[in-house]
Amino acid sequence: MIEELKKNIIEKRDEIRKQYKAEIVAVFGSYARGDFHADSDLDLLVDMDPGASLFDLVGLQHFLEDRLGCKVDVGTRNSLREELRESVFREAIYL
Repeated sequence: MIEELKKNIIEKRDEIRKQYKAEIVAVFGSYARGDFHADSDLDLLVDMDPGASLFDLVGLQHFLEDRLGCKVDVGTRNSLREELRESVFREAIYL
């Protein structure tokens, strides 16, 4: 499952860079740990270009939900809560 998700995300990489000024860096959370279920959301770590806005981030989230067919949460390195950063970086599957 994770390999298929990675492939789908990588295939959309250029479109994401151009349209949303972002790059998806890693998958983390239940999908990365392998303990996801039908109701799990897909947690993605993204790097946003300096000129990107909140609209770009929200647009990216909606784009990915439409294309991947699941609930998606996107977050930047700076938006991660301090107490979660270490575990996110440890469990992340980098793309």
